[in-house]
Amino acid sequence: MEAVRDKAVVVTGAGGGIGAALARRFAAEGARVVVNDLDEAKAKHTAEEIGALVVPGDASAVVPAAREALGGAIDVFCANAGVGTGGGPDAPEEDWALAWDVNVMAHVRAAKALLPEWLERGRGRFVSTVSAAGLLTMVAAAPYSVTKHGAYAFAEWLSLTYRHRGIDVHAICPQGVRTDMLAATGTAGELVLTPTAVEPADVADALFTAIEQGRFLVLPHPEVADYYAARATDPDRWLGGMNHLQRKLEQTEGPA
Repeated sequence: MEAVRDKAVVVTGAGGGIGAALARRFAAEGARVVVNDLDEAKAKHTAEEIGALVVPGDASAVVPAAREALGGAIDVFCANAGVGTGGGPDAPEEDWALAWDVNVMAHVRAAKALLPEWLERGRGRFVSTVSAAGLLTMVAAAPYSVTKHGAYAFAEWLSLTYRHRGIDVHAICPQGVRTDMLAATGTAGELVLTPTAVEPADVADALFTAIEQGRFLVLPHPEVADYYAARATDPDRWLGGMNHLQRKLEQTEGPA
């Protein structure tokens, strides 16, 4: 694909799951890829598999080190690292802070570091791995749902603010994807996500289709568009349906 061939690409959270699938696909399309993950061993495993560079560590601070590893500018940044924090208002404040920092502020910090150069040369591509939870919500996971809404809002803001200046933005919003994060969702995931779960490679395919078509919103599960429309046009009915899922969850695990 001409849009990514020979381009310098950074993928955070690429030690496994969606991030590893994105890194594999970019490498297969001829990009020069930097693999980032907090787990250095996992990052090295992905990088060795695809012939990529490794910059381990916190996704919030990866841009300068990635530039150095690539020997120049970054063309595509995939803000993929995320945490699936569960619970409600009673979740520890440390959990809320972590979800906010990783799921939202890491994207903000990356954009802050990348935008001056991208705007000067008139091109750049920012890919945000959000979640269908960012368009809808997720039962039993308030910190995750709230911060994924934030991640989507930030990606949307980047797109509407800078698209006329050559900055392409994509928000990836899948439902269930067969990753370790899905396995950790327990009963809530089994009720809502597992029945229609896709493979990480399917998410990468959906992103590349969106890049080819110039689309902001990436929906590996096309039905999410219908759910999103229903949520907007009849919120009470939609909330009633989600509350039905909540009650099914409570039959198994007890009240929230």
